[in-house]
Amino acid sequence: MSSTLKTQLAFAVIALLLVIIGLVQSWNVALGILNLCLISAVMALGVNMQWGYAGLLNVGVMGFAALGGMSAVLVSQAPIAEAWQASWARLLISALCFSATIAVSIVCYRKIAAGRNRNLALALVIIGGLALTRFFFDPAVTAIESIEPARTGFLGGMGLPIIFSWVFGGIVAAGIAWCIGKVALGLRADYLAIATLGISEIILAVLKNEDWLTRGVKNVTGLSRPVPYEIDLQTTTWFIDLMRWWHSGSLGTLNEAEQQLALRQFVIDGSSIFVKFCYTGLFAGVLVIVLLLSVKALNSPWGRMMRAIRDNEIAAGAMGKDVTRRHLEIFIIGSAVIGVAGAMLTTLDGQFTPTSYQPLRFTFLIWVMVIVGGSGNNMGSVLGGFLIWLVWIEAEPIGVWLMAFGTGWLDESNAIRIHLIENAQHMRLFFMGLVLLLVLRFSPGGILPEVVRKQGS
Repeated sequence: MSSTLKTQLAFAVIALLLVIIGLVQSWNVALGILNLCLISAVMALGVNMQWGYAGLLNVGVMGFAALGGMSAVLVSQAPIAEAWQASWARLLISALCFSATIAVSIVCYRKIAAGRNRNLALALVIIGGLALTRFFFDPAVTAIESIEPARTGFLGGMGLPIIFSWVFGGIVAAGIAWCIGKVALGLRADYLAIATLGISEIILAVLKNEDWLTRGVKNVTGLSRPVPYEIDLQTTTWFIDLMRWWHSGSLGTLNEAEQQLALRQFVIDGSSIFVKFCYTGLFAGVLVIVLLLSVKALNSPWGRMMRAIRDNEIAAGAMGKDVTRRHLEIFIIGSAVIGVAGAMLTTLDGQFTPTSYQPLRFTFLIWVMVIVGGSGNNMGSVLGGFLIWLVWIEAEPIGVWLMAFGTGWLDESNAIRIHLIENAQHMRLFFMGLVLLLVLRFSPGGILPEVVRKQGS
């Protein structure tokens, strides 16, 4: 079977599964799953760029996704005027002190010869600079967090449409990735994995504890939307007329009173589906753009160079390629894509909850998507994003059904039956492991393994 036909068949199966979910459960559920599949696919593409293109083992996916979520808050929330008035001067001075500390440290490192004098100078500059920074920063933070802490207690954002946060999230994630890459990309693969995991935990710890930035664990709710609100659609004439036309067949068999009641329910259900369709269009547009750019980059001379570095760094270095610089490039690009996906997810949720960022959801699952789909293959990563998220979501209801069916011969009050049904949600871990094992056993390269085309073929 050709790779093109295999790809088409695989995505046809995914489409069929979504249709079945829509028919058996509801179209609201199917569209909700589809939207999260689209976001997961974008995130998987970012990881695939790092691992599939260059062999970089980044297990800090969670941190970059959280940075994207933070960006949604910083862009969309209105600025808190009282907080800025109480602290802007101290914040500005502390930022200047921190920047000056970094600048002077770099000068000392470059200008002073290696040895005791340089170490002493760096220690004095760093300790003195950080102490001066905290002297201005701590009172500013106290002033910010004391302003209506139950409702605000943070600086707020820029008050822009939240869709701009998708770009901003990519920029912030890319900037942090540059800082991490300058330090960690010289490490061996296993040490790089440990470093990225540790740094992602540091990022999450900052977001949880620095209330002045994004309210910490108090969460930010009610984020603005790039799509209409359901309640607004339900009172809009054009939408009500649309639902009346769409369900004209069903409404025509009812009397006037029944028509009003049925139409009201159709409008309520239809508004939720319409909003999810709007999100689907936005997310699908981002996925298509990222996918097209990824395919174009991978098939370019730059992409062939990245794969050559991945396959043999020593040989690539001997040919004059700057391996560390190329690794930094792809690490930044992949992290930026993950940041974009993180901002999209927070936009869909409508809230930023730092405690929800767990390694199982935002690192392990994304890596499983890349591995199962096929690392090094962009379409494989997209397929993995769809398939694994479908399994992850539907494993719980399927597990409940299996437990109920398997224990149907027991009395409904039986303790074993009750225990198995109540804990059926843990079946998702079993299903996830089963899918991963089956794919690695029968298709080690993933469902859609990487296809290396020779130049000119």
